[in-house]
Amino acid sequence: MADTRRPYDIVVWGATGVAGGLLADYLVDQYDPTRLSVALGGRDASRLESVAATLTDRYEAWNELPIVVGDATEIDTLRGIARRTDVVCTTVGPYTTYGTPLVEACIDAGTDYCDLTGEVNWVRETVDRYHDAAVASGTRIVHSCGFDSVPADLGTTLVQSYATETHESPCDVVQIYLEDGDGSVSGGTLASFGELFEATATDPIAKHVLSNPYSLAPPGERDGVDAGEQTRPQRDRLGAGWTAPSPMAPVNERVVRRSNALLGYPWGREFRCTEVVPTGSGVRGAATAALIAAGLAGFKTAMSIDTLRGGIREYVFPDPGEGPTRAAAMDGSFTVRVRGRGTDTDGYFTVEAVVGAGMDPGYGATARMLGESGVALLSDDTDSPLDGGVLTPASAIGEPLADRLRDVGFTVNVGDAATDASG
Repeated sequence: MADTRRPYDIVVWGATGVAGGLLADYLVDQYDPTRLSVALGGRDASRLESVAATLTDRYEAWNELPIVVGDATEIDTLRGIARRTDVVCTTVGPYTTYGTPLVEACIDAGTDYCDLTGEVNWVRETVDRYHDAAVASGTRIVHSCGFDSVPADLGTTLVQSYATETHESPCDVVQIYLEDGDGSVSGGTLASFGELFEATATDPIAKHVLSNPYSLAPPGERDGVDAGEQTRPQRDRLGAGWTAPSPMAPVNERVVRRSNALLGYPWGREFRCTEVVPTGSGVRGAATAALIAAGLAGFKTAMSIDTLRGGIREYVFPDPGEGPTRAAAMDGSFTVRVRGRGTDTDGYFTVEAVVGAGMDPGYGATARMLGESGVALLSDDTDSPLDGGVLTPASAIGEPLADRLRDVGFTVNVGDAATDASG
């Protein structure tokens, strides 16, 4: 790939965990050593060597996979690792606990970085502490390159690009539909979820971050027309039927708004976006939406109480690093539909994008989304005016990521909606 004086193109940080192991497996399956140099990183040398041996046995093209050993909390060792690679792809969470030193090390070394975080409070911290330094060093720190938040962020970008090219106007309103999903949730994801609730229960700043829909916007631009994520059953404002709140909305909506801000507001400052779960029409659709909303509200209430939160984290959530087998990670599916409404000379128009895959969204699909994000950064296969900063998938990579995902089995398409439900 890239001509570099550094020994590695990509370091997979956290390769001994389930998500990191799947990422490493994907990269050495999809690419060969003449195109991509990969190193496996973590804190346990013997476990890393075991992962490397498994992969080299599985894939004949790879005679060896080097390992790099360090501690996620020791900045000096992380700096040494960052200086030896062009890109770090990290699956080590909770990022609130383990992510900050690696971000700092990558900025110091001028090493591009991408992760899987959905911890909005931590993303806000990295924005405030490191965005300017990342811009100055030309380092791309790209958060949320998995199921959080590539389908929502990329789908919105596709909708807006198509609307602008075809209708000469971006969409004023975008609704993101978490339409289908069949898969599991990783221990790391749930640990991050727990960390987020822990922070909001004890830290007023974190609580404010989650209460402000524009909390990931640049300083001085953290307000706007959006009231925040949907919290109760509502009729679909861009289609027929009912919708329920989405558990991923607090992350995905803020990432999309940050993309708009970082790109210079090409979708307008009045742009609004909402992520929901569609539940169908009629009485049954309304009842389903009410059940989902009540369940989500009950879970949030339980996670806000110290004793209940501790019990759920200890006895219900799987431990970080736990997850399905390699075969199970390739089962499942997901569909995220993004619908936007705008106005042109003929009146209302509706544009629709679909991002989906026939694999577990939190594991198999996420490994591909993160892996292709890392390779896109490595090869500068991007469509972005930004050379550095704390970025989003859409603002750092943009539409080339759609092409990369199509090439590895994803459904990614966009066009005028079959039915204009806006009228």
